[in-house]
Amino acid sequence: MIGVFDSGLGGLTGLYELKRLLPDADIVYFGDTGRVPYGSKSADTIIRYSLQDMAFLSTFGIDAALVACGTASSTALEELKKRYTIPIFGVIEPAAKEAAEKTRTGKVGVICTQTTKNSGSFERAVRRLDDKIDVLTVACPLFVHLVENGFSKAGDTVTREVARRYLSAFDGAGVDVLILGCTHYPIISWAIAEAMPGVELISSGRAAAKALADAVGGTQSGAGTVRFYVTDSPESFESSAGAFMGGDFAGHAEQIDISKY
Repeated sequence: MIGVFDSGLGGLTGLYELKRLLPDADIVYFGDTGRVPYGSKSADTIIRYSLQDMAFLSTFGIDAALVACGTASSTALEELKKRYTIPIFGVIEPAAKEAAEKTRTGKVGVICTQTTKNSGSFERAVRRLDDKIDVLTVACPLFVHLVENGFSKAGDTVTREVARRYLSAFDGAGVDVLILGCTHYPIISWAIAEAMPGVELISSGRAAAKALADAVGGTQSGAGTVRFYVTDSPESFESSAGAFMGGDFAGHAEQIDISKY
């Protein structure tokens, strides 16, 4: 059993990759939709939320966990690893490794929440691999709100304009690889790609899912199940998740009271 948690919908990017790589795995997904976004919260609050999220997932007897949230990975991952003996994967190191391997200009861009930017976690992770790489980080806090509120459909004029304004910070910087440091961001990758043509986008959620899958392995029976839990309206989550994952998600998610954990 694999546990996955995120502040909302973003972790579905990692879940989608996990299901592709480990179709036989049983997975429980928890989206803390009642407290999204994490990126604007204090470090103490993010750690507290993450510990509650992990405590809930632990009730399923999980054997490994994916912290499919850039903010939680940059702030709470080490605390989680201190408290649990199972393998726990964050999204920082795998994405940094992929970026360091792929850049040709030696200039890597990162977009993320403000809390993740303040932590400097992606910069440190990339430079541990190659201290000659320049890393430019830009916080894009509105992206999470756009995704969570349904402004993710390709061609949406609001999302396109927000992306253009945020990503103009990279103009002339020579960045050839861009880490999507929040797992919500791949859901609007169409807008990011439009604003940064010719730049390779790296999904931190997908990179982390691959790292977990490589570590735990598995068969290819395709018999795995996925259970979904949220802290706010299941209907809202199901509507957006269905658009992203494909198919009708009605009745797939169950609301829980995270304050009990």
